[in-house]
Order: sequence, then C-alpha cells, then structure tokens
Amino acid sequence: MQGMKKFYDVIYKIVMVVCKLLLIGDILITSMAILGRYVPFIPDPSWSEEIVLTLMSYMAVLSAALAIRRKAHIRMTSFDKYLPKKLLQVMDLVADLAVMALAVVMLVYGWQYVQSTKGFYPSIPTLTIKYKFYPIPLAGLVMILFEIEQLVNDILLIAGKEANA
Repeated sequence: MQGMKKFYDVIYKIVMVVCKLLLIGDILITSMAILGRYVPFIPDPSWSEEIVLTLMSYMAVLSAALAIRRKAHIRMTSFDKYLPKKLLQVMDLVADLAVMALAVVMLVYGWQYVQSTKGFYPSIPTLTIKYKFYPIPLAGLVMILFEIEQLVNDILLIAGKEANA
C-alpha cells in the first residue's frame, strides 16, 4: 500500500505543477494582452483570448481531478452524523463508483470527440482546434487514476483495514 501512495503522491505533484504552470501562462498572456492595449510598444496578440481560455479549461478540469484525491469536492454531509458508519462507507464507495463511471465516459467519449474534431483556431491557423478539447479525456484519465486510489481506500475501510491517509 505504501508504494501505491508514493505513486499517487508523484502523480498528484506532477498534475499540481502542470496546473501552476497553466495559471502562470494564463496570467502572463492576459497581462501582455491588457498591457498591449494601453502601452504602444507591447504587442496585443490576436490569439491571446483563445489561448487563455484553452489554458484555463486545462487548469479547471485538472484541478477538479486533484480535488478527488483530497476529497475536496462539495458533498452533502447533513445526515452523516445520523447514519451508521458502515452505511456511510458504502455510500462513499457508491459515490466513488459513480465518479469513476463519469471519468470513463469523459475519457472514452472525450477522446472520440477530439479525434472527430477538425479545423484550426481562427486566430492561429497553424494550431489545430483539437487542443481546445483535449482537457476532457485528459481529465478523465487523471480522474480514473485518482478514483482507483479512492476505491481501494473505500474497500479497505469497509473491510475494516487501514486505508492510505
């Protein structure tokens, strides 16, 4: 189990670094575009808005996948204190199975959609529009990885064994 935790720690850190780099890219490109409107010697590239939105979509779905590992997604816990512990554990398992199903759909159908997409960014005719849609299957893949860990932890908890912290 410890080896599995180390593997997921590395994946988490890699995805976190990617999200941070995407945010830095968003900030730099947006700053350049805004300054380019008001400062004559700074260019205001026509592609800035499309690229910022694309980077933001990558960052949004990858950071949502990170929330799976930290169990930071919004969830209703109003009745948790009234329900038996075993029932809550089973409900967590069912919820994680549902998220896993969503992740598989995102990966499979997202990849099919990316492959069927044709065309280029209007402001960057050399860059395929497929990059705009890659975040969906990519997030599905990362979600699947983190959900596998959550499912193993859920099963261990139900079995009465210690799960990864």
